[in-house]
Amino acid sequence: MNLMDSTQNLLQTIRQCRHCQRHLPLGARPVVKASGTAKLLIVGQAPGTRVHNSGIPWNDASGERLREWLGISEHTFYDQSKIAIVPMGFCYPGKGKSGDLPPRPECAPMWHPSLLKAMPEVELTLLIGQYAQNYYLADKQKLTERVRSFHQYLPGYFVLPHPSPRNNLWLAKNPWFETEVIEELRTRIRHLLAS
Repeated sequence: MNLMDSTQNLLQTIRQCRHCQRHLPLGARPVVKASGTAKLLIVGQAPGTRVHNSGIPWNDASGERLREWLGISEHTFYDQSKIAIVPMGFCYPGKGKSGDLPPRPECAPMWHPSLLKAMPEVELTLLIGQYAQNYYLADKQKLTERVRSFHQYLPGYFVLPHPSPRNNLWLAKNPWFETEVIEELRTRIRHLLAS
């Protein structure tokens, strides 16, 4: 079996996962996109209700802002031969007091190692938000500190805040993000996808 077939088999298995079913208010509907040829891996949080209903990752206001940050079209963003989208939790976790609940803790340890192995061409991983960063990074820094010192995680990782409209206040308080971080991010994405 070649890498493409094994990756597709893995994705089919993930999409049939019901491990956390009893904890999910809308039931299990794993949302993930990947391929053995992807060069960019986007690790986010977990689907919201709109993504749960559509089955399309980042199909919401957060996704629009993320694509703007990356400087790429919707068509490029959803080209899974170039970009893999693997959240920390593949299913909508439910509503909390101040937004959605955290991703289910079982999901990433159960599926990420196999997915990463199936994507040997990944050159850059975007770690979006604290859940992805806390899982993949060994340091104990807070999100703002990490994003401000994003260079220290390169070339393998690029750390970002979550692009949710709920983070408008954070963006307003940290104008350096738009002027310094986004410029570097777009340059790296442009070179990566052109190669």
